[in-house]
Amino acid sequence: MIKPYLYIDKSKGKGRGVYTKERIPAGTRIETSPVLVLSNDDTGIVDQTKLHNYIFLWGVRETRSCIALGFCSIYNHDYDPNCEYEMDFDAETMSIITRREIKRGEELFINYNGDVTDTSPVWFDMKKKNGQTK
Repeated sequence: MIKPYLYIDKSKGKGRGVYTKERIPAGTRIETSPVLVLSNDDTGIVDQTKLHNYIFLWGVRETRSCIALGFCSIYNHDYDPNCEYEMDFDAETMSIITRREIKRGEELFINYNGDVTDTSPVWFDMKKKNGQTK
């Protein structure tokens, strides 16, 4: 399920990003998409490709990874994101939920570290052009 008002467009300095055509209230589940779970061995292989920038760690111990379908892998990173993601390991899905009201035309962001309050450095240079990695 992806809300019909979401769309992908260019994001200045970040490649592509996810945007909204409508105002979205805080706490809205805007997407729930299936994921393809990769074994630890497959994760090692994918880590050596461009797909490394589009996978998420998966499982309680984060020993595997997943490729999220839908728009999940297109949301850009921010340390103060307007959305958060939630993983359902049993259903093998990933959901995006708004943290605050989102304005029409606004880009939607997640924190790639998983926890919205985690300000640990990410694996790419935030100052580089095209810093988008998911």
